[in-house]
Amino acid sequence: MKLIEDKGQQADKHIQKKQFFEDNDIEVYRLPLPVGDYIVVNEKVQDVIDRKARRNTEVKKMDFLGSYDVSVDTKKDMQEIVGNICGKQHARFRDECILAQNNGIKLYVLIENTDGVKSIDDVFRWQNPRMHRYNKIAYMHNIGKWLNVALPKAKPTSGETLAKAMLTMQLKYGVEFVFCRPENAGAKVIELLGGKEDGGE
Repeated sequence: MKLIEDKGQQADKHIQKKQFFEDNDIEVYRLPLPVGDYIVVNEKVQDVIDRKARRNTEVKKMDFLGSYDVSVDTKKDMQEIVGNICGKQHARFRDECILAQNNGIKLYVLIENTDGVKSIDDVFRWQNPRMHRYNKIAYMHNIGKWLNVALPKAKPTSGETLAKAMLTMQLKYGVEFVFCRPENAGAKVIELLGGKEDGGE
């Protein structure tokens, strides 16, 4: 099996996935992708790579549009997906979801976490650790202490707010949010891309 990993992925931040791929004889090539972080190298994808090689030109991310129909986008933890959906990265993330939808690509967003989150139902109950710090600073401000510690401008996103936004995005753009522990992420990527590995929880 051959995969393409998006060139934008920081190579040193995905050690466990990389090890899984090596242990299971999965070849991984790093090239720019228009949607997602991982795709399977099928005949159409290989044709794009071969044609570019024959012309001695670099593959650009938009060259792959129309060559694949499933992609997995990985998030290193719950805070990253909070930033993507409810933070400053929202517009970029939404545009990627729309690009996938417009080009018939099933986009899975795989959120690695050690918070015990296995489904969107769990996200409703998820306690954002930043909320505790925010509440503590707010309380100390209210009693006239810790005035030299700045209260964050925005209240941290609650699990309920994040879960509702995820459900809205699933309905609107067809993106699907999936969760697993970091050590299971490599297997889960293969499973979502149509391989046989069981990614666990």
